[in-house]
Amino acid sequence: MATATDHNAAPEHAPNVEDGEIGKFDAIAGRFWDEHGPFRPLHQLNPVRVRFITERASVAGARVLDVGCGGGLLSEALARAGAAVTGIDLASGMIEVARLHAAAHGLAIDYRTASAEALAAEQPGAFDIVSCMEMLEHVPDPKAMLATLAALVRPGGSVFVSTLNRNLKSFLVAIVGAEYLLSLLPRGTHEYERFIRPSEMTRWARQAGLAARAISGIALGPLGGARLSAHPSVNYIAQFVRAG
Repeated sequence: MATATDHNAAPEHAPNVEDGEIGKFDAIAGRFWDEHGPFRPLHQLNPVRVRFITERASVAGARVLDVGCGGGLLSEALARAGAAVTGIDLASGMIEVARLHAAAHGLAIDYRTASAEALAAEQPGAFDIVSCMEMLEHVPDPKAMLATLAALVRPGGSVFVSTLNRNLKSFLVAIVGAEYLLSLLPRGTHEYERFIRPSEMTRWARQAGLAARAISGIALGPLGGARLSAHPSVNYIAQFVRAG
């Protein structure tokens, strides 16, 4: 099995994305809010992600940026908690789904088809909280993306990320089990070599001026639902705080 390596930073302001990855999610955007469809695991994970964030940061009245917002699952939850939310994604189909769903539920969320790099150049340090959930394993340069997230948050603000650890257990659970045996996700959703060990994540964060505040595993139950775990062996979520 391949292992992840540090990459050279992308050109300034260039989107840290691959067209094929955008296409994967645009193709099934219309089923985003189907709790029994291809995004079922995200619906299971979301309450745990929201709890992790709201227990560690003041969300009410905060300026929140949700990077890689997809159809708006986390963005809507944080908006309901009182945050002023901006959601960005490069999958235009996802942004359209997010806008329609928010409008149908009376939620004022600023959704944009935009890259994190462009927004960081336009509004550096503009947000109290920046979230990036289940996205870092889909970009070509996760280290550079983490530095971009750091540039978007104000000094003292929090960056929250979730992703998949890289080890044999995560390969068996997230790819063999979820994609091939149980069909919880479309085949090809994940590539093992893109998974990120917590030690790599914390090293990249430190280099970007972010201090690790908390890391928790997320365990999915066999019958649905999720809970925080002390062991980040498969899915995990982390909080980093920008110095200053």
